[in-house]
Amino acid sequence: MSALVVSRQTELQRHYRETPKDALIIERARTSDGARHDPFHGHLEIGGGRPGGVPELGWEFGIHAAVGGDHDLPNPGHVLLGALAACMDSTLRMLAERFGIGLEELEVTVDGHIDVRGALMVSNDAPVGFQDIRCHVALRTEEGVPAEAVKRLVAAAERSYIVLQTLRNGVSVTTDFAAH
Repeated sequence: MSALVVSRQTELQRHYRETPKDALIIERARTSDGARHDPFHGHLEIGGGRPGGVPELGWEFGIHAAVGGDHDLPNPGHVLLGALAACMDSTLRMLAERFGIGLEELEVTVDGHIDVRGALMVSNDAPVGFQDIRCHVALRTEEGVPAEAVKRLVAAAERSYIVLQTLRNGVSVTTDFAAH
């Protein structure tokens, strides 16, 4: 078992049991190129929001060719699917270490299927957004890990994926437009 994962998470678990309000965090992402005249590219900043925490990190994004973009940079769909893949990967790795299960191989592939006619307003009958998302996890443990332990790992991970559970269960999203 990894001393690092156990030491960090055990203390957090104890703290959040005693002080549940501290478990409520805010994550943030924002775009910041208001003056840009290129509708197919922008700048995304993520992180921040916590004193002494992750500094804001940024990267350029583009728009998919299927909706008129150049498809030369990661697009918002990539970011969503990447968040799901990264969440699955990191959750499995942390839980495997907590459970004392050695991983020989872990690869997460996420594919999202979209009919872009809705986004382009070609058809009111075509939905806007991903119609389905498929996740494939290739997982190989060290030799000798009992099948029951792998089942326990997969069940715990599936329950703990924050991004997966958010997508499956839905979340309230509000918009506030401040037009000047």
